[in-house]
Amino acid sequence: MNLLLADGPSVGSQLFGSALIGVREGLETGIVVMVLIAFLIKSDRRDALKWVWAGVALAVAMTLGAFLIIHLGTSTISNLTAELIAGIASLVAVVIVTTMILWMSKASVHISSDLKSGMTDALVRGGPAVMGLAFLAVGREGFETALLMVGYAESVSGGLWPLIGLVLGVLIAIALTVLIYRGAIHLDFHKFFFYTGLFLILVAAGILSYGVRALQTYGWLPGIDSMAFDFSAHYDQSSWYGTLLAGIFNFRPDPTVLQVIAWSVYLVVVLVLFVRANRRPAAKHAPAGSTSPDSDPPSQAPAASGAGI
Repeated sequence: MNLLLADGPSVGSQLFGSALIGVREGLETGIVVMVLIAFLIKSDRRDALKWVWAGVALAVAMTLGAFLIIHLGTSTISNLTAELIAGIASLVAVVIVTTMILWMSKASVHISSDLKSGMTDALVRGGPAVMGLAFLAVGREGFETALLMVGYAESVSGGLWPLIGLVLGVLIAIALTVLIYRGAIHLDFHKFFFYTGLFLILVAAGILSYGVRALQTYGWLPGIDSMAFDFSAHYDQSSWYGTLLAGIFNFRPDPTVLQVIAWSVYLVVVLVLFVRANRRPAAKHAPAGSTSPDSDPPSQAPAASGAGI
């Protein structure tokens, strides 16, 4: 596997796809960190901030380590074995990422209260407990990102370009998180995570298709010679649209029957579950002039409900 070079026309699509993943996952992680920091500052416990940042640093190191070990490790083995490992990694990534996307859609409404409750307990136990809470909170998101990126990077075979795109996306997410924290910009988190969630599901479907083909190539799954269709003669894979579709969604003009079945079933089932999980309940209108004593002011409510914190 070439770790440093990729086909020129496909670099842009690989960077775009992985950068968008980085923005979505990075912003999701940034919101978690933002909740922890805001809670400590509001509780006048700035002394514990260093433990939060230590936990965040460990989680980031774990994320990069997991990605590099799996992704770069495939370059030291035979092509066929690398195909097997890439296929298995892709399927595992799809399972875990899909589970996290669907879980996040349902659990988003109480993540903030869970983090604050956990931080309250951690502060009582001391600094290492605070670091552990931050590590687990960020590490969960980071591990999801690492697995997703392993599957994505293997499917596009772009060497280090997907990792570069991921880093760029994370940097953008960090900037957005800081601006949001300072109140410089306002973002409809529900729409942002809904539409980027749809994007991740499409990416995961492509990774699943790639994983199926990889296991067919190795011989673990049948049907490598049973093509659903093949319009390669009329489809330029080196064109801008060919490299864009292949680089982001792993589209190819000659999929096997099993690939098409897996892609279609996954997309229909997961999209239905995702849309259903993100369906907002009808708002309950309170009598005019009445306000619940523990409800957020209207100006603060969107950040708590839309961002999932």
